[in-house]
Amino acid sequence: MSEDQASIPVITVDGPSGSGKGTVAMRLAQDLGWHFLDSGALYRLVAVAAMDRGIA
Repeated sequence: MSEDQASIPVITVDGPSGSGKGTVAMRLAQDLGWHFLDSGALYRLVAVAAMDRGIA
């Protein structure tokens, strides 16, 4: 891992479904001027792709 990669800040927000994690994380990213990654959306896309291919 390069020195630049090691210094990239990451914040994770955890909690139960429907608790506002995405809203809090998106607002925090906006306030800090950082990128926002909605991992839940990624998981849902992978699940749909798996179902479309008969894997799940």
